[in-house]
Amino acid sequence: MKMHVAINVRNLEQSLEFYKKLFNAEPTKVKDNYAKFELDDPALHFSLNVRDFSNKGVLNHFGFQVKTTEEVLAAKVRLEQAGLISFDEMDTTCCYAVQDKIWVTDPEGNPWEVFYTRADSVFEAAEDRVMPSVCCTSTPAQVTIPLTTLNNSRCC
Repeated sequence: MKMHVAINVRNLEQSLEFYKKLFNAEPTKVKDNYAKFELDDPALHFSLNVRDFSNKGVLNHFGFQVKTTEEVLAAKVRLEQAGLISFDEMDTTCCYAVQDKIWVTDPEGNPWEVFYTRADSVFEAAEDRVMPSVCCTSTPAQVTIPLTTLNNSRCC
């Protein structure tokens, strides 16, 4: 089974350059208004569709879950060497889990995370966010916790 994600883009060429770097792979199909990546690791069928769309769509963010913090850090090095800027969120609390993660944003503003889940958390999210528009929920958690308690954690 492969995960399938299709997104709308305004500029196919610019988006292709970003996703080639993110996936470290070439697309399997490219047309004037469409491109597709068929990836084995991670198992993903990813397509780009040139379409008009509003600035606020139904998508929140995308991501890859990996097995270790070392894999998160290796992804960061690879993406930065490819010219992409990443944001770190190590030891963060998000989606009722303690995670180590990095973020990159594609040319259309879609956030991507590479994350490792270290442990479950009783808290939904920390209040200090690097990527505030893509947190685990549209409203802040009801409980406010001092950030010093969470070791300067951040959410999504």
